[in-house]
Amino acid sequence: MELSDYLRVLRKNLLLLLALMLTGVGAGALVAAVQEPVYSAQTQVFVSTQGGDTSAELVQGNSFTLSRVKTYARLATSQGVLDRVVAELDLDATARELAGSVAASPLLDTTIIEISAVSEDPAVAVRIADAVAASLATTVAEIESAGEQGSPIRLTTVENAVVPEDPISPRPLLNVAVGAVLGIALAVAIALLREVLDTRIRDERGLKLVTDLPIVGSMTFDSKAKQRPLVVHSDPLSPRSEAYRTLRTNLQFVEVDGRSRTFVVTSSTPSEGKSSTAANLALALADAGETVILIDADLRKPKVAEYMNIDGSVGLTDVLIGRAELVDAVQMWGESSLYVLPSGQIPPNPSELLGSKSMQALITQLESEFDWVLFDAPPLLPVTDAAVLARHTAGAIMVVASGRATRHQLDVALSMLENVDAPVAGVVLTMLPAKAGNAYGAYGAYGEGYALSKATAKAKAKAKAKA
Repeated sequence: MELSDYLRVLRKNLLLLLALMLTGVGAGALVAAVQEPVYSAQTQVFVSTQGGDTSAELVQGNSFTLSRVKTYARLATSQGVLDRVVAELDLDATARELAGSVAASPLLDTTIIEISAVSEDPAVAVRIADAVAASLATTVAEIESAGEQGSPIRLTTVENAVVPEDPISPRPLLNVAVGAVLGIALAVAIALLREVLDTRIRDERGLKLVTDLPIVGSMTFDSKAKQRPLVVHSDPLSPRSEAYRTLRTNLQFVEVDGRSRTFVVTSSTPSEGKSSTAANLALALADAGETVILIDADLRKPKVAEYMNIDGSVGLTDVLIGRAELVDAVQMWGESSLYVLPSGQIPPNPSELLGSKSMQALITQLESEFDWVLFDAPPLLPVTDAAVLARHTAGAIMVVASGRATRHQLDVALSMLENVDAPVAGVVLTMLPAKAGNAYGAYGAYGEGYALSKATAKAKAKAKAKA
């Protein structure tokens, strides 16, 4: 993934990012609120060597002290040292428990040991730090004792602990910042995981991961599509109508290898908008003065008759079995050059009918009489009807709905067409989210402006007539 891909994923999951960041901030603030404050006090002990009159003896003694400082720092948390502290301060804790509250470390390149003690009571922290320093000095003197001469090592407290004013924990700002960072990190991880696991095709980027076929049309999602499936007819100045006209234009430049412009409109899975795409494309072509016939070849769940509001009792199946003549089954739609052949009765053997010699003869006849022949065929994955039909036409128009079909499903559907040597003219993306943008946004605004100007002109004309 490139940087632009990461930014796109973050923009798409912006609400999740904000929600988890605020959750992290809240969690950090809550932890800071419920934690008991903890204070830390520090005592510094100087380690020195006694004796030595010459320079060589002093240097040797200093080297000896430096080599022992780390050892003495480790002794500060030993049981022997801390047992004395527990007894002296009468603490309600064992030496092992107290060791978790005490730390000692030598300061870099010095013979000074800093002893720290933490406690919920700042005064207790001071007492423990000083008591550990005194107990360490006694323990070292006992260990390093050389008979009657005593110990050559002396530990001297050079800085007593001071009662701390501010606790070292909790630190509200730090907790909130850490919570926010963890929330953002979790949101980014979830967003990237969703991106990797989600194989549904949502836009041109996802489509390009499957195929290099040209995108000949793009339509945004329309919540009123079911109420007005024929948008080219019901709202000709809408952005979606302009998108279908763009599809019409693009198809006019598709190479069909000398074949007539006969196309099968299909999809990978159901409910991707293939029937409405076929119907609106037919209307757009007819509006351009082309003679068009729209055939409902979905002999399982036909929709064309319903969309075009015509009688579908007699249609394609009747023509194929010889029960009706083509001229009697075809219906002229409106006053345009659009003709419709509904599916007719649903047969028990749709695939056999669509692949029959009668179907091939019918296609040849239709190609000689119409400029464009459009078949609305079933989706490819549930049944093979569209693949059977597409091999006898100039090609298929694959409809892909945003967020419906997965990359695997589209790949399998295209493989089915390839297996029967059926070319694919292009892909039509449907149900695209409006925020994703599309190729006809500017033209949509132009169309709306034109519609507004037309309505204003009509209003002015009526006002002038009344005057």
